[in-house]
Amino acid sequence: MPRVKLFEHNAKRIVCKRLFFPYNGIAVTPQTDIDSVIKTLAYDKKYVVKVDQGVKKRFKNGLVVLNIGRAEIKTTLDNLKAKGFDYFLIEEFVAHNADEEKYLCLEREREGITASVSATGGVDIENNAGAIKKYLLDDAGCEAVAKQIGLDLKTITKLEQIFDDCYFSFLEINPLVVSNNIPYFLDMAAQVDSAGQFFANHAWNETDIVPNNKKTPQENAVAVLKKNSQASFSLSVINPDGAIFLLLSGGGGSLVVADEVYNLGYADKLANYGEYSGNPNEEETYFYAKQVLSLLKNSKSDKKIIIIGGGVANFTDVRVTFRGIIRALDEEKDALSAQGGSASGGNKSGVKIFVRRGGPGQTEGLAMMKEFLEKNNLCGGVYGPELPLQEIVKLAIK
Repeated sequence: MPRVKLFEHNAKRIVCKRLFFPYNGIAVTPQTDIDSVIKTLAYDKKYVVKVDQGVKKRFKNGLVVLNIGRAEIKTTLDNLKAKGFDYFLIEEFVAHNADEEKYLCLEREREGITASVSATGGVDIENNAGAIKKYLLDDAGCEAVAKQIGLDLKTITKLEQIFDDCYFSFLEINPLVVSNNIPYFLDMAAQVDSAGQFFANHAWNETDIVPNNKKTPQENAVAVLKKNSQASFSLSVINPDGAIFLLLSGGGGSLVVADEVYNLGYADKLANYGEYSGNPNEEETYFYAKQVLSLLKNSKSDKKIIIIGGGVANFTDVRVTFRGIIRALDEEKDALSAQGGSASGGNKSGVKIFVRRGGPGQTEGLAMMKEFLEKNNLCGGVYGPELPLQEIVKLAIK
């Protein structure tokens, strides 16, 4: 966690390489010498130029230009750059009829990898939602998907394996055109689990990920904090209007908590992801907590909860970090009391805060936190290592 978007060019390169299908798309970045690229293109072929920055509904927003010649490409890129974009994709145009367009979407869900599929794809897929069928990709599911989109079972099975091995979280192909059992991925949107890079066996790295150039003030503040501290801090905003806010310590523990939120079916309500570690002092932890609380106050969600958690620390002093967090909570206690309290529903009775932590100074630190939260009617539960880390997520969401 969290899910991050891959450039379309890079996602297609990863998938096609492993399917042993050729892919000749050309990525255009701010460093690309476009004149040199154009010289490599054929005069007698038509091309597609599109923005490649993880933007949704590109075609409907005029960010995809179809069926143009080599001489038109530079002007087309200049027009798209004028709209504020920096990354593009040039591909050969595949002539086809609209009724050949199919839809295929793989997603990692709690029960396993699922496939949503429709024999009717294209830019108007949302208008044909009733035609989409969903299958769990077991043997029967793979066979059903293969039959519906006209691909052989071997290709579908291999695609599922690629999805799993490369730690994809989401892979949408729309439209998909199949001709003589050869798939043409005319448009692809892909997300990977950022924590899976090491395990993906070098299938992708940071350069394949669409950069998030529009960071929030809170993310920028934490980046500065990290730069000037011996400790480690990270903060990523996932859903600005989310309901579940995380104030976590330690990379391993933070992954467990975030994954459990996803496993319970509340990924769409997860507001942020990040962690502090490396024994930060009270002032640094106070500042970090203030950024998370600022995000919470800005969220438009009616129901909000905070999970303050982590594994059992080796040397981070729980008392010190909790003093910093309590200071931040104390400054915002009125705002927290005025906002809603349950991610899955319930009455609006103030934000509830759930704590699970262990490590040096845990007895005093947990006691301080419990006293403060109970005094201000913010307490959802305060626990030490006797409670499995995943359980604090279940308690919070309930």
